[in-house]
Amino acid sequence: MDQNRHDDNLSLLGQSKATQYPTDYAPQLLESFFNRHPDREYLVTLRCPEFTSLCPITGQPDFAQIIINYIPRQRMVESKSLKLYLFSFRNHGDFHEDCVNIILNDLVRLMDPRYIEVKGIFTPRGGIAIHPFASYADDEHQELARQRMLAAMADK
Repeated sequence: MDQNRHDDNLSLLGQSKATQYPTDYAPQLLESFFNRHPDREYLVTLRCPEFTSLCPITGQPDFAQIIINYIPRQRMVESKSLKLYLFSFRNHGDFHEDCVNIILNDLVRLMDPRYIEVKGIFTPRGGIAIHPFASYADDEHQELARQRMLAAMADK
């Protein structure tokens, strides 16, 4: 594969005009680009320390750090589009567990990674901290998924 391939069709990165921020959940904002090293397995970690969403019952804001780890295949998520996508949850009402699973599903659809996991470290409300963890693995990475789930369960 040509290491200098630039036909990724990224529309958000490098825009000279002001960034438009979404007002509600917007998975269509996610963009991907070609993995320049598809023959190698490697880990990409993305952290969003300022994730916000709304409680679907009270409308109160929820705050979290979202951590995404993935082993790419052919496509990778473009970080500005991910930032805007995660920002689109700001006015979106869903439970913590739903947000994490929605993010996972959207990223699997976008990239078809070998392995991906999403963890939400939500700020406690009412004295309870919720840290949902969800993962997806292709056939070759099922054992990794089991190991990571066990590790997440043991995480204190």
